[in-house]
Amino acid sequence: MIKKILIANRGEIAVRIVRACAEMGIRSVAVYSDADRHALHVKRADEAHSIGAEPLAGYLNPRKLVNLAVETGCDALHPGYGFLSENAELADICAERGIKFIGPSAEVIRRMGDKTEARRSMIKAGVPVTPGTEGNVADIHEALTEGDRIGYPVMLKATSGGGGRGIRRCNSREELEQAFPRVISEATKAFGSAEVFLEKCIVNPKHIEAQILGDSFGNVVHLFERDCSIQRRNQKPHRNCSKPPADPRTARLYRRPVGARRQGRWLRERRHRGVPARRGRGVLHGDEHPGAGGTHHHRRNHRDRHRA
Repeated sequence: MIKKILIANRGEIAVRIVRACAEMGIRSVAVYSDADRHALHVKRADEAHSIGAEPLAGYLNPRKLVNLAVETGCDALHPGYGFLSENAELADICAERGIKFIGPSAEVIRRMGDKTEARRSMIKAGVPVTPGTEGNVADIHEALTEGDRIGYPVMLKATSGGGGRGIRRCNSREELEQAFPRVISEATKAFGSAEVFLEKCIVNPKHIEAQILGDSFGNVVHLFERDCSIQRRNQKPHRNCSKPPADPRTARLYRRPVGARRQGRWLRERRHRGVPARRGRGVLHGDEHPGAGGTHHHRRNHRDRHRA
């Protein structure tokens, strides 16, 4: 039974976890940088401890966070989403120090938290994926070569990214050259990794998600679909939950990610992004929001193009 949790996050995310802990009778420990010392999650938690003056460095230091969890008598660590929520090193260090990591195992994080590794796993599971690079691109020269092979427009993405960050649409070689150093810089600052890859950009997709839940006992279920076609800055301000599909082709979208999820043995709610394909056949897109929920596919028809 978990009695005390260190929350390795900040802001609204941390406040929600603090609230859940209070409802369950679990003590919460907040962390904060100097810039966040007056934040709401610091005031709401049972305890709060400084992780340094730098705005982001402390939140991206797995060893420091786990050591603090041990020092404060926590038996679990909750990463929230973003930051280190899909960092395999954090999960490994938690296991080493006897702290329960509230999330997937390090093995699963390595397989699915890394977008290029996630693509390989989904291909192995028989899930169609968006055309893209086989792995990360080493430099701008390889990126330009791969961009020519894939065909423009392409999406340049941070391998460890999520939440709309570390991603740029590039319509030409010139735009790819300009975006490359920016995405590298943004990815390094936000996720602690400079690795990037390329995927084909699908213009005006119908973005349909199939929500998937799995536990550590191998049980996996889907919660039907939601429409997330309305987006701004690569984020989804509006999600429309529709009824269970009557179309057998749509129902097949759920069986595919459920099978993939069983292969991955996920522990918490997750999501994949899909892109449109002909005749309702969904394919997997390699951009996955850290720590969020479900598996989703894009479908496209002419009536929906201008609404997305």
